[in-house]
Amino acid sequence: MSDVLIPGGRDVRGTLEEPADDPDAIVVACPPHPQHGGSRSDPRLVAVSEALRDVGIACLRIDYGSWDDGYGEREDVRNAIRWADEQYDGLPIGVFGYSFGASQALLAAADIDREIAAVSALAPTVQLADDLDALAALEAIASPIQILYGERDSTVDCEPLVERARERGDTVTALSGDHFFIGQHGKLADAVSGFLEDVLLESM
Repeated sequence: MSDVLIPGGRDVRGTLEEPADDPDAIVVACPPHPQHGGSRSDPRLVAVSEALRDVGIACLRIDYGSWDDGYGEREDVRNAIRWADEQYDGLPIGVFGYSFGASQALLAAADIDREIAAVSALAPTVQLADDLDALAALEAIASPIQILYGERDSTVDCEPLVERARERGDTVTALSGDHFFIGQHGKLADAVSGFLEDVLLESM
């Protein structure tokens, strides 16, 4: 595990976790809302990162820079993707996020000058602002997408995303639990890493 400073004009730091051997792909992981305590040490991100490492995929968990109403945070994710692309030249890139971070993963992947091989979004919210629309972002992404949601989630309304993902033929995974997935970290990590392993390694 190593600390990374992401270039781009904002103070964005990450934790890079790599497998013992050379990785086969790299995933950028986006934390939940920073004003509600979201950080790269979020246990759901850590569980996913460890599961990815175990299947040979590196994972960069980031902290956002100073709060910027979702706009700077979207650019933070884009800059982390650019860093990953430069550091792991030629390897497939995936993006994962939870809650606010799931929406940011979709938003960043929809409009970036890099090839994104897969996006996994855990409990995304549909809209962060009028022009930060995760549903519109989902429509703009051509690569495989996974939407995971809690069957008892009353914190965010991700049903429009779930419905549209099903209509598009994307991967939709229901998890027993609410928005916080207490006691479900291992299960969700397996679901996310399984999807990303299948898609990213297939794209090589």
